[in-house]
Amino acid sequence: MAYQALYRKYRPKDFSSVKGQDHIVTTLKNQIQGDRIGHAYLFCGTRGTGKTTMAKIFAKAVNCENPGENGPCGECAMCRAIEERSTVNVVEIDAASNNRVDDIRQVIDEVQYSPAEGRYKVYIIDEVHMLSTSAFNALLKTLEEPPSYLIFILATTEVHKIPLTILSRCQRYDFKRISVETIAARLRELLEQEGVESEERALTYIARQADGALRDGLSLLEQCISFYFGQKLTYENVLKVLGAVDHAIYHELMEALVENHATGVVEVVGEVVEQGKDLTQFVNEFVWYLRNLLVVKTAEDAGSLIDMSEENLAELKGYAEKIELPMMFRYIRILSNLANDMKFDTNKRVMMEVALIRLCRPQMEQDYDSLVNRLHNLEQMNEELQDALESGAFAQMASGDNGSSGGAPKAAPEPRREIRPEAVPEDVRAVVANWKQVLGRISPVSRTMLEDVRLSVSEGGALIMAFPQETTANYFKKEDCQNELIEAAGQLTGKDIKLDVRHVESRQQMSALPELRNLIKNVEIEMID
Repeated sequence: MAYQALYRKYRPKDFSSVKGQDHIVTTLKNQIQGDRIGHAYLFCGTRGTGKTTMAKIFAKAVNCENPGENGPCGECAMCRAIEERSTVNVVEIDAASNNRVDDIRQVIDEVQYSPAEGRYKVYIIDEVHMLSTSAFNALLKTLEEPPSYLIFILATTEVHKIPLTILSRCQRYDFKRISVETIAARLRELLEQEGVESEERALTYIARQADGALRDGLSLLEQCISFYFGQKLTYENVLKVLGAVDHAIYHELMEALVENHATGVVEVVGEVVEQGKDLTQFVNEFVWYLRNLLVVKTAEDAGSLIDMSEENLAELKGYAEKIELPMMFRYIRILSNLANDMKFDTNKRVMMEVALIRLCRPQMEQDYDSLVNRLHNLEQMNEELQDALESGAFAQMASGDNGSSGGAPKAAPEPRREIRPEAVPEDVRAVVANWKQVLGRISPVSRTMLEDVRLSVSEGGALIMAFPQETTANYFKKEDCQNELIEAAGQLTGKDIKLDVRHVESRQQMSALPELRNLIKNVEIEMID
């Protein structure tokens, strides 16, 4: 007998063999047992989830001479005839290649004749969304008033392309993506029948790469056991065959991103290319790695949610502590967009390197996640500077007066803010007109936080600082942050301004506040030293 692919050789023959679609199996079994069989069914879902397989089992079950609890018996004449495709009672049509109105009219002509054997004529139309508009219109009348012996089973991966007039006349069943655990268990069961040894990690990895499609999992499994024919299927072998990489390189790339080391990320890309790995797959897997980091950082019982060894999980927790949530969201957003763009681009390496360098340079973007990333970088710089100060590099400068070595270093007196007269609205406008000079007199962190501020003036003469993000608004509601701004403005005007810090989430409310920087033109003020 000619060799058959695994997904064909082990295609389920009855309802008990169908995996991961229990909600559909139960419904169809109850309809058969209660003799409440419909005339039109719509099976929709992603590829490889069992739509066509379920349609064939259902077609056998409704025509079976001795149906049981699991559907068709598989032994009667009708079951064997349908399995061997020697009966006209079950007709499979590929709408991708038979999508014209003439093809559907031919079907309509055929359904006028009752079945010569069995109870029902079943037409399985695969990829039904490929039918033309005129073909759908021709099918509509038959779906609306079908003969009692006729059943249509329509299968599609793109249900949104089906006309509403067709949808309303069908019983719709949505096929779910099959879980990693279910796919791995099925792979293990088939390998036992094939007499092939395997590691649990290898099967779990293949199941994850299948992305919810059991058929894809079987195809990947077949590829792996064919390459290592007669050998035990190990995790390392699976990585080599599927062009995947181990966790170590993800840790290396993560380390380079956290440290904003652009050279390091380019070197990692070069290493991946040298190993012959597929860059699109690498990006998708790195996004999954970031997802695991996100779970570790936010979930209490991350071990039960991540399929990973304790050693790798502990290492992952260490990296999760180094990176903030908004930074993770930014990484995932940019890399997910990159994975989609790489599908249609020929120079994938350049696209990937540009995206990774962009992650190392948050100042290239103006969104909230990038702002948090930049603040994270500033905090790291401050920590490094603090370590340098505490290490004693400046101890000689801090000890004694006029180079004397005796005595403890004297603490510098806290600067006292000069008491100035209260500012009037004209002074506030002068401050706004010279806003760049104000920014030059405050700390880099405060300057960064003020990038998305909207400046206006209240009726009482206070400087309104409106922020779209609550985090930045709360930052400037602190007394020390406000004093820093008031002092910087006072050095320019000789007046103390009042601040009115607000969090304005609504775009309409934000637009209602006039932006003083756009209204004030060439206002001159006298500089105060």
